[in-house]
Amino acid sequence: MNIITFIMDNAEKCWSLTLDHISIVAFSISLAAIIGIPTGVIISHDKRLAQKIINIANIFMTIPSIALFGLMLPLLAIAGYGLGKVPAVIALVLYSQLPIIRNTYVGISNIPPELVETARGLGMGRWVRLKEIEIPLAMPVIIAGLRNAAVMNIGIAAIAAYIGAGGLGVFIQQGIARAYEDMILAGALLVAVLAIFIDCGMAYLEKILTPKGIKIAGDQRP
Repeated sequence: MNIITFIMDNAEKCWSLTLDHISIVAFSISLAAIIGIPTGVIISHDKRLAQKIINIANIFMTIPSIALFGLMLPLLAIAGYGLGKVPAVIALVLYSQLPIIRNTYVGISNIPPELVETARGLGMGRWVRLKEIEIPLAMPVIIAGLRNAAVMNIGIAAIAAYIGAGGLGVFIQQGIARAYEDMILAGALLVAVLAIFIDCGMAYLEKILTPKGIKIAGDQRP
């Protein structure tokens, strides 16, 4: 109950930090999608290139967030952005690439070849096929990648409070510094609730963006 009391007593700050947290994650995911989805589309027709790009994205996932922040600090400090939201956003964009690129690649690569051949036989060019067939059919898988990236980034963004990025991680950071258990648990609880909320929201988006034909096919499976 002490956690709930802390949140109620600091409702305004909780709301402010939550909005700050959401803005960091939303901007990062948007930028990551702009980079990752086209990359996944490009490599979907070249397995060798796909393996190399996915391996590179996988390397970033193996680097602990604190270590990545530490690596970026001296580089970005040259331009005056060693601390704050800029390194946080860059780190989140890098961490988001693997699920977004991989899911886009898998979604497009798994489209039945006969559908692509039929579209080609009807005279559809590469971009028309991509727009009318490949992207719509791959959309559920692509959204699933964005969903994974968003939920993952909510947790990583909490760590970014240690480099002055703000967000709900401020409660955790300050709570540890003060040995204030209620503040730490309140921050962790708010991060968890936000992750669940975003996950449910992305799941709903995935559902409404799934083409009706795929839904019907899925419902008819034994």
